Amino acid sequence: MLTLTLEYWEGDDGWYVGQLREVPGVMSQGRSLDELQENIREAYELVIEESRSRQHHTPSFSIPISLPA
Repeated sequence: MLTLTLEYWEGDDGWYVGQLREVPGVMSQGRSLDELQENIREAYELVIEESRSRQHHTPSFSIPISLPA
């Protein structure tokens, strides 16, 4: 099982908004924290599914890069 960090806050409209710290771009919202957690799981699964689909259909290339610590 993979454990990721859900960062969340309460929006101006009372909804909870969250994102996965370790996976940029995976965001969702919910009326409760439980709903937010359910929605963020679904969003994560969609991103992973799309990524796997792209890998099978699109050639990809990779190069190593150095980044400052």
